[in-house]
Amino acid sequence: MKFSFHGADRGVTGSCHLLEVAGHRLLVDCGLFQGGRELDEENAEPFSFDVRQVDYVLQTHAHLDHCGRLPLLVKRGFRGEIIGTGATRELVDLVLQDAAYLEEEECSRRSRWRGGRVPCLPLYTRADATAVMERFGRTAQYGLPIQLAPGLRASFHEAGHILGSASVLVECEDQGRTRRVLFSGDIGNRGRPILRDPAPPPAEVVLMETTYGDRQHRSVAASVTELFAAVASTVARGGNVVIPSFALERTQELLYFLREGIVSRQLPANLHVFVDSPMAASAIDIYRRHTDCFDAEARALMQNGNSPFDMPNIRYTRAREDSMAINRISGGAVIIAGSGMCTGGRVRHHLVRNLGNPAAAVVFVGFAAGGTPARRIIDGARSIHLLGEEVPVRATIHTINGFSAHADQAELLRWHAQAGGRERTILVHGEETAMQSFARLLKVPVSMPAPDSTLEL
Repeated sequence: MKFSFHGADRGVTGSCHLLEVAGHRLLVDCGLFQGGRELDEENAEPFSFDVRQVDYVLQTHAHLDHCGRLPLLVKRGFRGEIIGTGATRELVDLVLQDAAYLEEEECSRRSRWRGGRVPCLPLYTRADATAVMERFGRTAQYGLPIQLAPGLRASFHEAGHILGSASVLVECEDQGRTRRVLFSGDIGNRGRPILRDPAPPPAEVVLMETTYGDRQHRSVAASVTELFAAVASTVARGGNVVIPSFALERTQELLYFLREGIVSRQLPANLHVFVDSPMAASAIDIYRRHTDCFDAEARALMQNGNSPFDMPNIRYTRAREDSMAINRISGGAVIIAGSGMCTGGRVRHHLVRNLGNPAAAVVFVGFAAGGTPARRIIDGARSIHLLGEEVPVRATIHTINGFSAHADQAELLRWHAQAGGRERTILVHGEETAMQSFARLLKVPVSMPAPDSTLEL
């Protein structure tokens, strides 16, 4: 049994791990590196393994840092089968088409800046993204094993991170005994709205994420109270609230909480909410189709006609003209737009419009990797370069980390206690300091692999 590590190793983006077992090669995720120009260039580099020799991709979930290099994998020769849950399959299609469109748009814009003299090639195109979906084969059902080869099977288990997300258990029959390897994917928190709680199966070898392995989140209740206070005070002083948000899960949770605020009268009944993200709007359509992934409370809301996705005064903007019209609103609106790290998407236009306004507020509700515009704003930059402009930061900046879709240290420890990992626990998807802090709390053999390293068991 041999592991090799090709992304999100002592870092938090580009998740990509290869397992060679029983004569087969299983790739778990194939994500995009995010965070800066150097990482953009790394995305275009050749893979450090032979893509033609990979038999399966086991896709844990549909976030771009876990699926964003799948088009390159297929383009460069992968002809195996991609397996994920039904919700993951639909969301991967959505996410990759959006990413390819943005690549094409950015390339077109750069060509115009250069006067057409220097060609610009996108990392991949929408046609490349479409080709990925042709490689999707069987659909995983939570808890039900899928036979990959004689003596080799995989099963998908609740991860509680985003719709359809899963931890993947690989089981191999070897000399009369079963070896069990569990890939955590990204782990969510218990007790969150909409999705069911993480439910890992036991395994001897565990490869797990450690994004927040060195800290605790604020409680959800305290975070919701802070969100309501930020929105109410900003609207009262006549400003807009801009929330850079990931289109998957974070946006849906925010709508859930905003509805709660309106129902409980902690927020104005006539609060106008704009979800300015075609991808988020399409994702919500997918959420409506997969209420089987919801917890009991969220399913009951949907069945009783109280969906947070359909509350009064909410507007989903898909067309560019509708998005541009939001910029004519000078105050009193909550604008939720992607991307969460402000590396692309429509949120950049809203930041250009609102960052310089002392009456406005920008509320960050998720992880921001080093080098991203979001991280620079959070760290106190007085101005920031966006869309060719140097934009002053005069708006009130709020950072509310209790909304993270990633488990904090306590939840990670609880997850690991259920999973086991007593033969070996391999820590990935975390900054090195976070991994080291978390490793000190474990009572099992621990590895913290470097990028492009290997580990044989």
